[in-house]
Amino acid sequence: MRYTGPKVRLSRRAGTPLTRKAVSYFEKRPYPPGEHGRRVRRSTSDYAVRQAEKQKLRWYYDLSEKQLARTYDTAKKRPGRTGEELIAELESRLVSVVLRSGLAPSIYAARQYINHGHITVDGKKVDIPSYHVKPGQVIGVREKSRQMVPFVEAAEGVHADDKTAGYLAVSHKDLRVAVVDRPKREQVPVPFDEQLVVEYYAR
Repeated sequence: MRYTGPKVRLSRRAGTPLTRKAVSYFEKRPYPPGEHGRRVRRSTSDYAVRQAEKQKLRWYYDLSEKQLARTYDTAKKRPGRTGEELIAELESRLVSVVLRSGLAPSIYAARQYINHGHITVDGKKVDIPSYHVKPGQVIGVREKSRQMVPFVEAAEGVHADDKTAGYLAVSHKDLRVAVVDRPKREQVPVPFDEQLVVEYYAR
């Protein structure tokens, strides 16, 4: 199952900010949630370290256990390094592209926008967050949704990262995103060690 509780609490469990909003909260309370959060001793066994990294990656991309395991299986079959292919597969999901392009403030908002039918791929509505986007495809916002406050803000670049991901060509003014290449690991600013995730699944 996907996590549906408080997102800042989840960031504190993960030990790293998982959303932009969590950054300021995490700076104030960089320890696990709960009454004894400051005193919790985390297990440092090899298994625990790899499992924790897997959980952080899963929470960051808002995935269920089954979804991440399936994505790993797909990445393992590709010719490149499994860890890098895993990140590329995750970044190629429609929900990730909507987030990374600045059309949404968080992956949770991106999922909601897609589920509610506000997002298009090549001009056609797509309401499946896990839809796999390929180079050459264009993501946009439906015409009748463009006057909604979140998309007015997106058009002003409110949700955009300081630097646009190299595999995307983004026009915030037009609420348009073109996928120009398959994501490369060095272009993806996720603060995780994907090799530990590979080792977790390969155990």
